[in-house]
Formats: sequence, structure tokens, C-alpha cells
Amino acid sequence: MSTTVSRVRSAYARIEAVDRPEIWIDLRPQAEAEAEAEALDTRICAGERLPLAGRLLAVKGNIDVAGLPTTAGCPAYAYQPAQDAPVVARLRAAGAIVLGTTNLDQFATGLVGTRSPYGAVRGAHDPARISGGSSSGSAVAVALGLVDLALGTDTAGSGRVPAAFNGIVGLKPTRGLVPTAGVVPACASLDCVTVFARTLPEAEQALTFMTSPPARELPPLPQRTSGPWRVAVPSDLGDLGDLDEGWAQAYEAAVEQLATAGAQLRTIDLTPFTEAAAMLYEGAFVAERYTAMGAFVDKLMPEGGEGLDPTVTGIITRARDIPAHRLFADQALLATLHARALAELADADALLLPTTPGHPTLAEVAANPLAANARLGRFTNSTNLFDLAAVAAPAGEVNGLPFGVMLIGRAFTDERLARIAGLLQPETRLAVVGAHLTGQPLNPQLLSLGARLDHTTTTAPAYRLHALSTTPPKPGLVYAGKGGAAIETEIWRLPAEGLGRLLATLPRPMTLGSVELADGTRGPGFLCEPAALTNAEDITSYGSWRSYLNRRAGQRP
Repeated sequence: MSTTVSRVRSAYARIEAVDRPEIWIDLRPQAEAEAEAEALDTRICAGERLPLAGRLLAVKGNIDVAGLPTTAGCPAYAYQPAQDAPVVARLRAAGAIVLGTTNLDQFATGLVGTRSPYGAVRGAHDPARISGGSSSGSAVAVALGLVDLALGTDTAGSGRVPAAFNGIVGLKPTRGLVPTAGVVPACASLDCVTVFARTLPEAEQALTFMTSPPARELPPLPQRTSGPWRVAVPSDLGDLGDLDEGWAQAYEAAVEQLATAGAQLRTIDLTPFTEAAAMLYEGAFVAERYTAMGAFVDKLMPEGGEGLDPTVTGIITRARDIPAHRLFADQALLATLHARALAELADADALLLPTTPGHPTLAEVAANPLAANARLGRFTNSTNLFDLAAVAAPAGEVNGLPFGVMLIGRAFTDERLARIAGLLQPETRLAVVGAHLTGQPLNPQLLSLGARLDHTTTTAPAYRLHALSTTPPKPGLVYAGKGGAAIETEIWRLPAEGLGRLLATLPRPMTLGSVELADGTRGPGFLCEPAALTNAEDITSYGSWRSYLNRRAGQRP
């Protein structure tokens, strides 16, 4: 069985084993996904480079996937899309395999993950707590290891709140960087497509395939590619307002970790951010939700409103009667708050905040759905109103549950924010020469550990490469001293703890050892036990595993 088909089969088995039907709206037939996986492996063996080959993908139910209905969390709204949304098509073109569409707060209206006729999506770590919304199913599918990547959307925090609650990464790109065609709008002027992954490098890699050239002129930004990064924090912890027990201490620990890593801290007044956040639902901007879904809701209500979530329906219908003059007044106030916020940020590269003030239970949300939701958006609601980018990243635990922080920065500083978020997780390097290379069958193992490609180089001219008789095919690298040659090598960076996990699962005859590179440095890398080389073809002359595979593919009839 091919590696990718095996991963698909294992994923469906795990979906059945975890028994969380509320995560999904529609799953693709397993046979269909396996056939796609087999075709991908054939393309890889033929020498095609597919950087996301075998990565398993879930898609929020308000984003078009060809062959599956788009429901936006409302069965009566469902339609059959003629094609994938561009963002889905791009990930599939890079080798990702869609498993299905995921549950959400209906019409992407909410931060709780409970506003759906398909059921409330429970937290991945504590089923008594909410998963966060509106991209609830996508986040939990990633957190439970059902998929590697998932797409969500973020208007008020929907790509960040569920990331924080489920201990994963959520990237909310600058508005317009990722196309929203094929996405059911919530507030069209604010909506963003986001990506979830268990690690930052996985999310970043996916985002590179999702983005488009900016449709607007990039603002002048300082050309900064490395630190020391300037990170803004509240001038007083009290400015964060009421937080759940232990959350203030967890936030302070994250601040200290960035400082220890070399970040320069500066304090700011959070007032413009929190005042703007309150305007998203309490002001006139919510009227855009009626623009998106009002006509449909109004039509369905006289017919009994079957399948409509009452809280979502109330938000949308109340927005119908907001007067136009109030919108203009709110736009003027927002412009003032935006200017104040940018002045507070000044030359800071990022603002560090807790992603949410706390993590409520399902019962707490049910008792007061509007107030609970409003509290969750205290730090996230203003981001798109202010045209900012954001990264949500895990930052430890509180009382055994994930705690997450959020880095917010000016538009088009997405990569910079990711670099700063990376300081929250120590890394190590790994030299790769064979089946773990980009696009090769075992590359998903690295990505699942949070690895990201740093650069391509060669070993020192002291190694020999052999083709082993294994499944999937892989080479064995051995040190030969003066009788060796330089072998093409990819250098990957991964979390330090990920290297230990990799070693624990590495099958014989593969092993990890010290590999010398062309620049004279040494570091951990894949090597092979010499005993496995008996009758193995010496392919050193090809200079790389890929060259050998390409030559072999060209010789096939």
C-alpha cells in the first residue's frame, strides 16, 4: 500500500475511533479520497514535486469544495459548487487531499462553536468546554489529529479563538492576501480565509500556496527580516480586564519568554483596540451581516425558520433596522480609533495579547450566549476593523488546558509575525537526503512535527548514498571519508521536542547521527546502519536521491 493511501486510510479509521460526528458536515467517500491519494503517489514516483503531497485537509463548511455541498452551517442554504474555491484548489494542486467540510457557527456568526443545527462542537481537550468558533470543526479536526491542515475564516476572531482553545496554530493573514472567492460572506469587507495546523511551520507552508499578489499597494514598512523584534504589551495587566484564573500568569510567562529570546518590550495603551472591538457587534458594522444573509433569513422565517440557529437569526434580523446615519458615525469613530491604535503601536513589530480572556464551558455559553461571545472577542474583534494581520499560537497550559496568545501587526507583516511567534518554541536543525525531502512520501512526517524547510545545501564531500530495498523507497547515507562525495541535502528546522519524537518512531535501518555539511558545520541528520547496505545499489554518482529517482523514472517503459 502506498504511503499516502495509508495515511488516508488511517485518517478515516481515526475519524471513526474518536467518534466526534459534530466536527463534520460532509465527509468524502473514503474510496474517493484513497483513489486521489494513489494518483498523487504515482505522480510523485514520476518525479513531480508536490510540496503538500499527502497532507490531509479539512475545509470549513462555508468554503466551496467541488463535489460537496456548501451549507454555511444551514441545511436549507446548501448549494452544490461547480468548482473548488481558489484557496482550496491551490492547496489541492500542491498535493493536499480534502477529507471533508467541517461544522461552524452558522453563517460564520459567532466565536463559540455551538450555533449550529449540526450540533455544538466540543473542545478537543475537554468535551465539557466549547471549541471556539466560528471555525470550530476545522480547529478540532486538526487538534485531534484527524487532518494535518484545515481552512477556516476570520471576521472577528474565528480563525484564532478556536486555535487558542484547542492548542494549535491559526494564521489570520492580511485582508486580501488570500482570495475569498468561493467563500460564503459573513461581513464581506472584513472576511479572511485562515489556516489551522498543529505547528507554525505547517501553517506557514500552507499559507504560501494560498496567497495571491496583493491587490492593493503595499504600505511602506521597515525592511526587517530579523530581530531584535519590538513587541508591544499592555502598560498594566489590569488593562486586559477580567481573565480566567491563571491566565494572567500564563500571559506574563509568554511575555517573559519573548524577552528571554531577545525581544524588546514596550508598553502601550490598549484602549483604542478594546473600544473598536466592542463596535463590531454593538455598533452599525453588524449591518453587513444582514447584507450577506438577511434576504435568505427573511425568506425562511415565515416558513418556520427550520434549521436556523435562533441566536444567529436574532443577530442578523436586528441588524436590518440599523439606520444609515449610525454607520457613518461609527466609521468616523473607527477612523479615530484606528489612528490612535497605530500611534500606540508606533514602530513596534507586533502586539502580544492573550487570544481570549478565558475558556467557557458549554453550559456557561448556553446560559448567556451573547455575553459569552462578546467576552471572547475582546482582543480579536478589532483586528480586521483595523486592517491588521495576526498569528494565534499555543503558549503553554492553564489547569491542564491549552492557553494561547496572539501576535497582531500592521498589514503585510504576516511573515514577521510568524518569526516572532516562532520565538515561543525552541528549534533544532535536521539534515534530510531521502524520502523525507520536500514532496517525497515521508515528508508529511516532518511537517506533522512542525518542521519547516530552511535551505538546500550539500553534505561535505565525505558520504556515499545507497538505494535501499524498503517501502517506500529510500536511500541510506553513510560516512565514507576520503572515498565519499557531496550529496544534496535539505536542512529543516523543527521544534526540539519533535526531534525526540522522530527518533522514537524511526524504523531500522535508519538512524539519526551527526552529519557534516558543505560549510563545515555539523548537526543531526538521517544516516543508515552499514549492515543494511549489503546488495544495495551505490547511487552516489547521481549526487542526490531526486536525481536517482528521476533517472529511474525516465528509464521505465
